[in-house]
Amino acid sequence: MTNRRSFLKNAGLATAAGATALAAPAVTRAQSKITWRLQTYAGPALAEHVIKPSIDAFNTAANGEMEIQLFTADQLVPTGELFRAMQRGTIDAVQSDDDSMNSPLDIKVFGGYFPFASKFSLDVPTLFYEYGLAEIWEKAYSEVGVQWISAGAWDPCNFATVNPVTSLSDLEGLRIFTFPTAGKFLSQFGVVPVTLPWEDVQVAMQTGELDGLAWSGITEDYTVGWADVTNYFLTNNISGGWCGSFFVNSDKWAEVPEHLKVLFRMCTDSSHLHRLHWYWGGEARLRAHGDKLKLTTIPDAEWKTVEDAADAFWDEIAAETERTAEVVKILKQYQADMKAAGPPYRAG
Repeated sequence: MTNRRSFLKNAGLATAAGATALAAPAVTRAQSKITWRLQTYAGPALAEHVIKPSIDAFNTAANGEMEIQLFTADQLVPTGELFRAMQRGTIDAVQSDDDSMNSPLDIKVFGGYFPFASKFSLDVPTLFYEYGLAEIWEKAYSEVGVQWISAGAWDPCNFATVNPVTSLSDLEGLRIFTFPTAGKFLSQFGVVPVTLPWEDVQVAMQTGELDGLAWSGITEDYTVGWADVTNYFLTNNISGGWCGSFFVNSDKWAEVPEHLKVLFRMCTDSSHLHRLHWYWGGEARLRAHGDKLKLTTIPDAEWKTVEDAADAFWDEIAAETERTAEVVKILKQYQADMKAAGPPYRAG
């Protein structure tokens, strides 16, 4: 009996030890879960469309190995400090354009709305993945401790205003919320560029501090509430597609196993694809059926003054560095190819 009791006791201890050993890896996995904080340029209403679905998908597919915590515009740091915060590791990843996150690189001017660099949203990924901009961006950001992940297009850059704009003279003196490079370009036509925190824009419109926006297309105007505080939408735009990217702190990227890197890239691609059809469809549907904004247009012959001014602006940017010259050369080649291709790429 004694031997039997000893045997059963020892067996019980062995079983308990074995169970503990089997449980240990699960505890270790839980403790080693990778957690990122990612901040987007977009406010809460817009983030629901432009990034949240892809981050939710990533967190599900990562199966507990990694979690990305999503923060919206200015929630952790102001948008203009996004790059530095990511570079320092205060936050791990960013979804933004180079221009508004205040990238220190010379190519930041091409993020957001570089005047007339694109006519359609599909031009943006084509320039990156068929004409070589991706290689330039990845190399440039690797020099400053940041992993550039991927670029995609958002909406065009149209004016939404309180008063109607039907000629270039109507732009004179308008206080417009817009992006840094777009504002610099538009200032030659009398526009007064204004920079504000994203969440303050609607109130600034209501109090008369702003006369309008050149920050988006009509889809965002309706989605985020700006169509409620403006009256007119100018169909002429200075860009057919906002250019934005995903970025990650290089050290944090290096800590991620390869299969999760692949998963993250796939989810960012999913995000880019979703926006292509969401914006393209939204722009058309709301122009045709929206009941909040009246459409206005500056005649083509007069608007050509703005298009011609972009040529000089491009040359100014090209003269800044060898790298900006390389990008402008690619943009010019692309424009020439699109024009030579004819409809539907460009008018003949």
